[in-house]
Amino acid sequence: MRSANRSRGVAVAAIAVVALLAGCASQSAAEKAAEAEAARVAAEIAARTPPPMGLNQEVVEAASVYVAFSREMAAIEGGFDNPAAIQAALQRGASYDPVQLSRGLVAYASIVALQSPEFVQGVRQYAVDRATREQLAANIVADPRWASHLPGADAAAGLIIATLRTDIDALNRTAGLIENDAYAVQADARRSWAVAPVADREGRLADAKARSTRAMLPSAEDAARLMSAATSGSGLGLSGDRRRTAPYPPVVERALAIAALAALGEAGDSTRTRALQDDPVSQGCLAESKLNLFQCLAASRPNYEDVFCVGRHIVRDIATCTRGAAQPAPTVLVSGVEVVPEPRITPTSLDAPVTPAPAPAPAPVQTPATPPAPVATPAPPRPAVSPTERLNSQPNRDPG
Repeated sequence: MRSANRSRGVAVAAIAVVALLAGCASQSAAEKAAEAEAARVAAEIAARTPPPMGLNQEVVEAASVYVAFSREMAAIEGGFDNPAAIQAALQRGASYDPVQLSRGLVAYASIVALQSPEFVQGVRQYAVDRATREQLAANIVADPRWASHLPGADAAAGLIIATLRTDIDALNRTAGLIENDAYAVQADARRSWAVAPVADREGRLADAKARSTRAMLPSAEDAARLMSAATSGSGLGLSGDRRRTAPYPPVVERALAIAALAALGEAGDSTRTRALQDDPVSQGCLAESKLNLFQCLAASRPNYEDVFCVGRHIVRDIATCTRGAAQPAPTVLVSGVEVVPEPRITPTSLDAPVTPAPAPAPAPVQTPATPPAPVATPAPPRPAVSPTERLNSQPNRDPG
């Protein structure tokens, strides 16, 4: 009896163990199913979530180079106190490589475009679907004009043009001050050293040429600020509410392409953005400006002529090249042409009487007003024409 009870207890225990194991097995299967479902939902959410907006470090550092250099050039003032101050300004102004400065201009303009909410939102709607996003990015890399027709491009282009217009105006104001000082220094208390020959003319020309080939280092402070602005779409404090329609100037077109890749989350790889930074228009203009600077320095003899070289062929030429590559061409409006009907000859019968046309009434005689007597104004004294002034007597050409 005792043995039967023991056997029955063992059986009950076994059944309980089996039930427990079955429950554990079924719970494990439910957990696995729940985990699988959670993974599937997460994958769907991830597929519908675009990657974060951002730029690679190469673009940001290039932009910081342009921002720092253009700011430094706009800060140069006239009123040089001695020849050493002139040479210091010349050395700073000659220390740029045309290709690097041009690439920095495009890079900075792309970050400006990312400050336009209309453009960022318009582009990011295409970033939700992965296939659509990757195809659009490939199209932009192959032809940057694709970005010019994306939603909000007109607002971003207007912001770029307005921002660079402010930089151009600042450079032109500085250039005017320096160029005027090249004449003022010949007549004020600085004349004694202003008309003296430049020291080591050949050495300073060679130094300017050498500085033109050195790579400019990025500004860490500016790069950090620009990176933050590129990833957040704010922080530069820019304003410009005028919209611009395509086609756009070369710098604006390429900047929109880089900005579109950044908004799509496809600008993390520098190999995609590197070619888009190359703008032949601004590069060619800045390269020609450097040649003009070298010619100006080669022809310059007294110190005041070096002042003119700094103002015209460094500061003003940078403004001119930026304007030519990043600003729309002026529009010339022509009035409508009035089309006069072609005269028609209607033959009449030879027998019909001919009525002579009435003679035109004589025009009334008008007495011209007596002009005021001219007032003689003495011409201001003009300094002797120097080789540099003859070289730069024509308005500065804008190769862009």
